[in-house]
Amino acid sequence: MSSPVLVIIILLYFVCLFFIALWAEKNAKSKWVNNPYIYTLSLAVYCSAWTYYGSVGIAASSGIHFLTIYLGPLIAFPLWIVIMRKMIRISKQQKISSIADFISLRYGNSRTLGALVTLICLIGIVPYISLQLKALSETFEIITHSVSSDSTTIFKDLTFYIAVLLALFTAFFGTQKTDASERKKGIIASIAFESIIKLIFFLIIGIYVTYFVFDGPTAIYNQITTHENFKNLTTLNGLEAGLNWFFMILLSFLAIFLLPRQFHVAVVENDREKYLKKSIWLFPLYLLLFNLFVIFIAWGGLLTISPKANPDYFSLLIPLENNHIFLACLVFFGGFSAIISMILISTLALSTMLSNNLIIPYGFISKLSQSNQEKNATYIKNIRRISIFSLIIFAYFFYVLFSVERSLFSIGLMSFTIIAQLAPAFLIGLFWNRGTSKAAIIGILVGFGITTYTLIAPFITDTILNDSNFSQLGPWGITALKPYQLFGIDFLSPAAHSVFWSLFFNLICYLYFSLSSKVNYRERNYAEMIVNNSHTIAQENSYVWKGEAYVDDIRNVLNRFLGEYRTERALNLFYQKHNISKDIQMANAKLINFAEKLLTGSIGSASAKILISNVVKEEEISIQEVLKILEESKETISTNRILKEQSNQLTALTHQLKEANKELQLLNLQKDDFLDTVAHELKTPLTSIRAASEVLMDHDMPSELKQQFLKNILYDSDRLSRLINNILDLEKLASGREQLDIQEYSIQQTLHKVINGIAHIASTKEIQIKNTTEKDFQVFYDEDRIIQVMTNLISNALKFCEPKKGFIQIYARKKENQLYLSVQDNGKGIPTDDIPFIFDKFYQSKNQNIKKPLGSGFGLAICKRIIESHKGVIWADSTYTQGAKLEFKIPCS
Repeated sequence: MSSPVLVIIILLYFVCLFFIALWAEKNAKSKWVNNPYIYTLSLAVYCSAWTYYGSVGIAASSGIHFLTIYLGPLIAFPLWIVIMRKMIRISKQQKISSIADFISLRYGNSRTLGALVTLICLIGIVPYISLQLKALSETFEIITHSVSSDSTTIFKDLTFYIAVLLALFTAFFGTQKTDASERKKGIIASIAFESIIKLIFFLIIGIYVTYFVFDGPTAIYNQITTHENFKNLTTLNGLEAGLNWFFMILLSFLAIFLLPRQFHVAVVENDREKYLKKSIWLFPLYLLLFNLFVIFIAWGGLLTISPKANPDYFSLLIPLENNHIFLACLVFFGGFSAIISMILISTLALSTMLSNNLIIPYGFISKLSQSNQEKNATYIKNIRRISIFSLIIFAYFFYVLFSVERSLFSIGLMSFTIIAQLAPAFLIGLFWNRGTSKAAIIGILVGFGITTYTLIAPFITDTILNDSNFSQLGPWGITALKPYQLFGIDFLSPAAHSVFWSLFFNLICYLYFSLSSKVNYRERNYAEMIVNNSHTIAQENSYVWKGEAYVDDIRNVLNRFLGEYRTERALNLFYQKHNISKDIQMANAKLINFAEKLLTGSIGSASAKILISNVVKEEEISIQEVLKILEESKETISTNRILKEQSNQLTALTHQLKEANKELQLLNLQKDDFLDTVAHELKTPLTSIRAASEVLMDHDMPSELKQQFLKNILYDSDRLSRLINNILDLEKLASGREQLDIQEYSIQQTLHKVINGIAHIASTKEIQIKNTTEKDFQVFYDEDRIIQVMTNLISNALKFCEPKKGFIQIYARKKENQLYLSVQDNGKGIPTDDIPFIFDKFYQSKNQNIKKPLGSGFGLAICKRIIESHKGVIWADSTYTQGAKLEFKIPCS
């Protein structure tokens, strides 16, 4: 592909990213922008050019060893619920915007420690950014078949212009607000988009190599088995290799927490803690998919590409070798996405650290303290913009001036090893309150010194100075001091060797100086806030401060950075939350802590501490006083926890009372309905009897007509008697005063009695009743009551069936010492909405074929009571669709 065409496509890609970021900024509250999937995809910034290209390179040279860099994050992610949630909670409470701020805050807002962490990150990350630019330049040359020239000026180098575009993009979307702890929705949305692009395009090339260049995984494996290096590509090579794996996995485990870009996307850009629940399985799935075809691409490259080619770029070279230019372009833009996403977030994170922990506290703090809010906002934004441009341009010149012929994998490991020196101070300090800033500084310096000696120095002498004497012989020829074999340990790889010794001495120094040095009150104060941060109140109450401070002085400082409106709004919210009068003149510890947090987002924790310290008169406080205050805070927290538990209990009781009240109201309504229905049912036959009696008394009439009226009186009297008996029957069953006559009966004989008793009604309507029970068995029950239940069920079925076409089936079976009896018909069925209520008193289905129901509404309610008194259950089968099916079961003995 020609260079101009590819350049145009690259520019269009940048335009696409710009509009995605712009749309996300304008729709910052949209669900499309705020969701756990965007959050998880932003975490995939971990997959840089190292993942996209370097993993294939290491798989081609060392086989499955490339997996170590992904096994660490996979092991780490189950711990995210504990570690990352704590990090996010602290960062939100304290408005943390970088890992340097976080570590500095833990150790009493130590300005020195914040600056040291920033320098360590700069040394570790900037060279790796330059390697990303190198990968970009090399892949561009491969796909365009162009050759770089040493005499080419930077103004003729495409990589320079891409670096400038990246700086512009990051500066535009990353410095719109002075508060660096606020979310950058535009950048995160563009990173998420790039994560999708690089994954899809990498999977495409993996499928292409595996199934189109070759005939599947088996075919590749069969061919690679003949390769001279096959054994090294597929085995661990014993205990020594296992130890190397352990240290590499440890390194990647630490990197997922400590890399500035990972801290930024995982902690600073986190909107909700609940996103972690999805990310702990989605991100490992992403890594799994990314590595699905790595080994096959590496093997495919070894089998088809010249041995002189750089194995890092096999994924790009294979489609070019087969004249698939379009596919090669997709691979290029997948790698391009991996490269620029890493540079964007890394530069943004480093620029925040550089401005908040070096430039402002050591150079501009006095100027900012004397300017107004508008000027300060401009100063802070410009400092960050200059930092962004400086970092990217410096990385570019590092790439130009130091042409390092090392793989992406080896440079990446060096970067990880440098950043890993923050681990003891960071991870131990997160859960142990004895750590001190002195111990953290010494530990980091010693660890970095060991890393420099065992990894960076020999790397420089071997690759840049082209002198291997130092690495091969050691200083002054002392064998025990060989940088790659320190103290005789010669079985570890250079990176694993450096990780072991640097973290060993780092950890020893951190623990020793923490236990031996005296903790000042400020460090102990912040240690308690960080370590014991289960509740927000712990953060607020455990802040220890003693001295004299005026609210007006603090307000003036806040006005210079937040403006009068935001300052007053923040202070009013603070007063309301803590029930403090707005007219107070002296500031307490909570207000001072609150003011520092407000400033931290804009200028960092170290600078915030300096500015607040300049306007308050802080007094020395003894450790005993600190412990006393902290003990009082713990008592307050304990009291609040007890009050919260009691409040929860009261809430639960209130809810139970509400539910009980609803039940009582429902029962009251049911009682009223019951009385109304009973009154109505009693009144109807009584009215008919009275009317017939009056006619018989007041009129002479033929004897035939008198007989008819007398029959009506008898009929209504029987109906009235049945109704009263049903009411009494139901009341006896409900109260438990009814004694069942339980004996052993034949089920077939009982069903025969039931059918004979109701056969005349069925024959009148020409409805067939059939008993399909095949076997007879003996069961213990009250026969009269079971006959009453069956008669009632069949009577209901007769009401619902159409005359001459109706069919009722009775079936009994025995299962697991339970008698099951069912009555099903082909009538109109029971409406689904009525099924839950058919066994209630006076329930009469709306699906009856006559206007006035023949029953009193007690039938099924009595059936339910009888079956329950037999310790059984009765129900309507909602799955039966050919009519209605009622069924009950009772114990057989």
